[in-house]
Amino acid sequence: MKHSRPDGIDPHARSRARRRALQAVYAWQLSNTAINKVIDQFRNEQDMEVADLEYFEDLVRGVEHNLGSLDAALSEFLDRDIAQVDPIERAVLRIAAYELRHRVDVPYRVVINEAIETTKRFGSEHGHTFVNGVLDHAAAAWRAAEAQASRRS
Repeated sequence: MKHSRPDGIDPHARSRARRRALQAVYAWQLSNTAINKVIDQFRNEQDMEVADLEYFEDLVRGVEHNLGSLDAALSEFLDRDIAQVDPIERAVLRIAAYELRHRVDVPYRVVINEAIETTKRFGSEHGHTFVNGVLDHAAAAWRAAEAQASRRS
């Protein structure tokens, strides 16, 4: 049963798309396989019909196409070089940074919450606190008006 909102977005399918995107970006980071091949593998091996495939592809391709600018933007909020960040946390941060910077249709709180939950599921024991801290600062800088309006409510 689909749980779509009036705008047609199924939040559960979006969450599953983010989890699959994390797995795909993680695999891509470690293997240096072409992104099209990684996406094709996920289409064939994963149960993608329960995920928002269009959103999955947007996230994965968005990270690949904007990698340099995403890493540069994240570096302002990191206490180490991006290459030294745990690979799961690095993939989560890159996906969330893409959403914060390029998917302004998604509220920043949703982006951060999804990143935290995904990191809790796949990352190290305390990785979610690191991800939360980085993304809180990033959202305050990149989505300042939205963050300030949210704090006033």
